[in-house]
Amino acid sequence: MKNYRHQKIMKIIQQTEVETQEELARLLCEAGFNVTQATVSRDIKQLNLRKVPSASGRQCYAPSSSKEPFGADRLVGILRSGFVSMEPASNILVIKTVSGMAMAVAAAIDGLSIPKMVGCIAGDDTIMCAIRSVDDVPFVSETIEKLLGE
Repeated sequence: MKNYRHQKIMKIIQQTEVETQEELARLLCEAGFNVTQATVSRDIKQLNLRKVPSASGRQCYAPSSSKEPFGADRLVGILRSGFVSMEPASNILVIKTVSGMAMAVAAAIDGLSIPKMVGCIAGDDTIMCAIRSVDDVPFVSETIEKLLGE
């Protein structure tokens, strides 16, 4: 039943601007799901929904990438606060960070789901980012530079 309810929630928020948990609970009840506000609250957490500005200016629920549990703005902030430099080495992008920040910056980079990047390994102040191919390294470097605002 929970899976059907989750599917219905996703369908509702794609078709309707839903601002509150109470509004979502009402719409679910109208669709035949007997739910409480507490159930809806748990569902929102499990589905990783977030509020975003809609076309009408209202703050409405929308799906959030599961790789972005804290939101892209926060991940970019972590990247900016720890970043020192980066340099390509074949299909690896070596990123230097402030001492002790490599793990946090690597997690932020992974969380941003940059296309063509396979993943990161972090030490204390160095990150090695595996890129799909040597030809993709400039794209990933430019993407990170844009995120840094450089």
